[in-house]
Amino acid sequence: MTPERKIPERRSRKARRTRDTLAQAAFELVLDRGLRNVTVEEIAEAADVDRRTFSRYFTSKEAAALDSLRGDGDRINAALRARPAPEPPLLAYRRAVLDWLADPGAEPWHRRPRIFDLLVVAEEEPTLYAVFHHIRVDAQEDSVAIVADRLGVDPRQDIRPAVTVAAGAGALLAAQAAWVRGGRPDALPALVAEAFDALSADLLGEPRPVPERHLDAQKQHQGITSTTNTTRTTRTARTTGKAEETEATS
Repeated sequence: MTPERKIPERRSRKARRTRDTLAQAAFELVLDRGLRNVTVEEIAEAADVDRRTFSRYFTSKEAAALDSLRGDGDRINAALRARPAPEPPLLAYRRAVLDWLADPGAEPWHRRPRIFDLLVVAEEEPTLYAVFHHIRVDAQEDSVAIVADRLGVDPRQDIRPAVTVAAGAGALLAAQAAWVRGGRPDALPALVAEAFDALSADLLGEPRPVPERHLDAQKQHQGITSTTNTTRTTRTARTTGKAEETEATS
């Protein structure tokens, strides 16, 4: 390696460390003191840099606090690229998300310290949630390109890649919302699986099992209907019999 190449790489590593230090400082301060009680200047001071350096990396304290979540979209998309080509697109997306959640090395949300707390705060703070939305949109744009490549289509002409990703990302978002509102940090994988199960079987490319409680409800309904019909038949027979007795008496 030439000295000319070492210098840019060293600068790149230093920039990465500075960005990570700022992001970690913002993450901890926001969780410890609340978003509204933290300033950009305080984040910069905690990272031992000035305000100008902060602005070189982040546009806001919200962007800095959520920066650690950006890599998760990349990890899901990497898993999506690795899925077998014959899999239906939405099934591939589902399994990519579950692969990410099951990989301890990827540090998914339910395994990473305080990410649950951060997403709880994001649900409560509109400006933080807006930045989280933009992070998701960026990841979804890459997902659409991956799905389009799997289908061999142009996403500008074929709507299926966008529909697939919108459905999959919507299921993940619904699971995430239920996760933070449910107060059980370890429940995320089960909620993600449940959310994807709620999607159309046609989109998933596999039959959707009917929950046992639904089968029981159907049986109960059929039993009630059968009993009701029998009661109506008995009442009709009694009424007819009474009418015949009256005519005979007359």
